[in-house]
Amino acid sequence: MKRRSVLAGLALTTAAGANRAALAQSYPSRPIRLVVGYSPGGGNDLIARIVAAKLQERLGQPVIVENKAGAQSIIAAELVARSAPDGYTLLVAPSGPMTINPAVFRKLPYAPAQDFAPISLMAEFPLMLAVGAQQPIKSVAELVAKAKADPKTANYASSATPFQLASELFNQKTGSAFQHIPYRGSGESVNAVVSGTVLMTIADSGPMSGPLKGGLLRALAITASKRHRAFPDVPTMAEAGIPGMEITLWTGLVAPAGTPVDVVAKLQAEIAAIVALPDVKERFEQIAVDPRSATSDEYRALIISDIARWKAVADTANIKLD
Repeated sequence: MKRRSVLAGLALTTAAGANRAALAQSYPSRPIRLVVGYSPGGGNDLIARIVAAKLQERLGQPVIVENKAGAQSIIAAELVARSAPDGYTLLVAPSGPMTINPAVFRKLPYAPAQDFAPISLMAEFPLMLAVGAQQPIKSVAELVAKAKADPKTANYASSATPFQLASELFNQKTGSAFQHIPYRGSGESVNAVVSGTVLMTIADSGPMSGPLKGGLLRALAITASKRHRAFPDVPTMAEAGIPGMEITLWTGLVAPAGTPVDVVAKLQAEIAAIVALPDVKERFEQIAVDPRSATSDEYRALIISDIARWKAVADTANIKLD
């Protein structure tokens, strides 16, 4: 009887493996949805559409980008987390909903490390610290000195929680007390710095590129580990005398937890191939992001380590959202 039970178990395991392999071979057999938690036209939406077009070509099925904006991408993340784990509803998953939200929200309707099967990263980008070109400040050291000498004028513009936490980390690393001035969008926060309404901002370089090239902003440092090819004259934070300020935000792709591993592996291989294509690299460069892929395990480890990092920053700055 015991031998029969063992054989039956082996048969079931073998059958399950065969079913998974068959599913991966036939996948996809219908349209795939890529859910984006932001409005059309933003960085994550553009990345999603570039990748979706290539996925559609390579997989032979429609890949539809669906925008579910609002609530710091919580709406989109919860929708995908509760979807069927069959590989047909995927989340475009940037740092915000995956690592920043868990650090600042007391309660979330999803758990990034448990409710999703990480597929791959798609792109990454550093942040940049900038002041208005009308300011006499020419370096990070001069910015910090001004903030300490005249605290009433020390403030920063921020349009999203990741940028707020990056700015609070800057406060912690420099012993400064820059005050947070919130804005609804990156364009508004950059314009506030250009006009001199706010002293500085730390944000992604995309919305800064125009004002930087037009001489309206002055970049003082970038949070990358080395100088960026698009901004070769801008020093890293470490070069500017602020070690420990290396920050890279990213965008990836995840499926609901329980999605067959063979489907996840197939998608991971496709994403890795897509972001390595020359025309994709060129389009990413136009929106100031760098291509990056990762295995499922590497992506999961990154999510876990980044949550811990940003939770420590948020706790020190006493940033909690309901």
